[in-house]
Amino acid sequence: VQLQASGGGLVQPGGSLRLSCAASEFTFNTDWMHWVRQAPGKGPERVAVINLHGGMTYYADSVKGRFTIPRDNAKNIVFLQMNSLKPEDTAVDYCATGGFSSWGQETLVTVSS
Repeated sequence: VQLQASGGGLVQPGGSLRLSCAASEFTFNTDWMHWVRQAPGKGPERVAVINLHGGMTYYADSVKGRFTIPRDNAKNIVFLQMNSLKPEDTAVDYCATGGFSSWGQETLVTVSS
């Protein structure tokens, strides 16, 4: 499975961004999809996970209530909707398939005034 991530950029604190991760195909390997980020000087953090039919999601405490991870299986896309962004959300973000067997390219999110 090939993943194509996009949507990063510069946003002011309190703003919103939506990241997209387009998969070449959704197979059993992509029944779970992850968004992982790495902030400058920190280790990787899994911020959101969603299962195939969207009935189960997980959010890191640091983003709970601000981020959501919808997916569109008809279009093979998973999103990361990020609202109420904070400077500490500045990070390189990645999407990954279940089992972390495939990764999209990095997309940079910078939250700064």
